[in-house]
Amino acid sequence: RGAVRAHAEAWTPYGGWMHFPTDVPYGYGVTRQTLDPVLRELAEGTPGVELLPGRSVVRLLSDDGRPAGVEVETPARQVESIRAKLVVGADGRNSTVARLARVPGRVRPHNRFFYFAYWRGLRPRTNKARLWLLDPDGAAAFPNEDDLTVVVAAPHRSRLAEFRADPDGAYRRMIDGLADGPAIADAERASKLIGKLEVPNVMRPAARSGVAFVGDAALATDPVFGVGCGWAFQSAEWLVDHTRAALLERGDIDAALDRYRRAFRRRLGLDHWLIADFSSGRRLLAVERLTFRAAAVDPLVAEAVEQVATRRRSPLRMLDPRLTAQIVRSAAPVNL
Repeated sequence: RGAVRAHAEAWTPYGGWMHFPTDVPYGYGVTRQTLDPVLRELAEGTPGVELLPGRSVVRLLSDDGRPAGVEVETPARQVESIRAKLVVGADGRNSTVARLARVPGRVRPHNRFFYFAYWRGLRPRTNKARLWLLDPDGAAAFPNEDDLTVVVAAPHRSRLAEFRADPDGAYRRMIDGLADGPAIADAERASKLIGKLEVPNVMRPAARSGVAFVGDAALATDPVFGVGCGWAFQSAEWLVDHTRAALLERGDIDAALDRYRRAFRRRLGLDHWLIADFSSGRRLLAVERLTFRAAAVDPLVAEAVEQVATRRRSPLRMLDPRLTAQIVRSAAPVNL
């Protein structure tokens, strides 16, 4: 469908561009208007799947307090009951299923806000997903299909009044000021300018008795780091891996859900903690500035940063003493 096979690169004031390796797995840059119909087609074409479009969940069914299905409202305002061994909330950051199941999320504040728009015809064209860590502001540009690029300004909350007073002007000034940034003045804006002023980081238990959560319903984190739908697909796969046998063989579903919950937290908890910590709007730490300066000149350090930034390796990778020594050698001398 034309999705861009994208690799990452990032810029900081402490060394400039970090050019990451390209002989590594790539991500896909694709808009929801292209992706969502693909997913619906796959769902409709899968044996055993019954797609019920236009329904809204309004109540959880229960057996002795354990979730046992849902009531949904049709477009005609009729109510239907659907009983199930397992209810899965895949309904986003403000999950209705989570609210009905009384599974609150832990909220960590986000001290940046977002203005973004889609642009067509940015030149030169690139397959790079680009991130600017401006300390404390941020920005990003993600290429997509049909020559579209979403360009994101992520200012610190201290600049909120400036952007509210003149959203378009403030957005353009910030993007125009980026080092080697996208030349939006020479491109066509293909969407309205969209503002998201409140984007809290939310993580809730990925499963409780009879109910599970995937994607943003389980974990919604700072979008500027390009997680996109990746964790949604991964968590859905992990849920299937842990519950398939119990569902098909009448096993202990709640024990399987507990294993999924623990696996979800183990695999994504540290990444989320680090992203949420950065989204607090704090300034970059000395060790982070040192690492980014080294990554701008040393391919070995750049490779390690790329592995962690794209979530292919645990953030614990950066604690390897050999890597620390390499960072110190490559970044010195440096004024911290």
